[in-house]
Amino acid sequence: MRQTHPRRNSRALRASAILLCAIAVSGLNMSLRETGAVAAPARVVSMNLCTDQLALMIARPGQLISVSYLARDPEASALAQEASHIPVNHGQAEEIFLLRPDLVIAGTHTTRTSITLLRKLGIRVEEFPPADNLQTLRTNVRRMGELLERRQAANALLAGFDRRLMALANAMTSERPTIAPYYANAYTSGAGTLVDAVSAAAGLKNLGSRLRLRGTAKLPLEILALSRPDLVMLGRWHGQAAALAHEVFKHPALRHVMRHATAAMVPDRYLICGTPHTARAVELLFEARGSHLEIRTSR
Repeated sequence: MRQTHPRRNSRALRASAILLCAIAVSGLNMSLRETGAVAAPARVVSMNLCTDQLALMIARPGQLISVSYLARDPEASALAQEASHIPVNHGQAEEIFLLRPDLVIAGTHTTRTSITLLRKLGIRVEEFPPADNLQTLRTNVRRMGELLERRQAANALLAGFDRRLMALANAMTSERPTIAPYYANAYTSGAGTLVDAVSAAAGLKNLGSRLRLRGTAKLPLEILALSRPDLVMLGRWHGQAAALAHEVFKHPALRHVMRHATAAMVPDRYLICGTPHTARAVELLFEARGSHLEIRTSR
């Protein structure tokens, strides 16, 4: 008969015991949550740039103990300064487990392996979909407020967000110029994107939607030129393109388009994630819209 090493048996038993305890704790926490007996989470970890920013805006001091490393990138994050004093993570299950979180928040596109493993270890993980419209943006803010037991803070953020949009709507005329977002490798934003929703809120028609494109899609430079958009929103690399993907920004056809269109510049940090800071993207596009209408009137 084959003999099994006693130490190997001991390690296997310990591992099984830990997993069973984790499952039991997970089940207990789920039952307590259902009865409303669980206190607000005290050790929250975010694994996603967008949940980073929502949590940074809503969490009470000390409640958020780690954010993703992208939260400190000023090009991608509207709250890079606020994130600078919070430890970062790289989305690995091992490092997050060692932080002993009582709540992990992530995006639906966050690494599935890490999320699955964390849940097996009994850690509560809540996922947020990307905000590809303003309604989902609002839903995500409210949900974050509920998860962190900070509903009043979330509602205050949304009230400020809606006031800013309402101020623009009240100042808006009925004219809706066409804007063409244009990125590296000749991509644009079509229907079903946050950029499309932001453009509409700023009183603009998105060329991608008009061409019946959906999501992030290719827009050949020839089609862009023939469409004659009133405004063009260029990707942030247009002025210093070095990679092959950015060669489109140097093309003579694009320079010709820009001679007849108004340039609209919106930093990526206001558009990558749908947060209350997205109001700034709407304001910048509204200002570009106003500049275009003034130029057209003066001609």
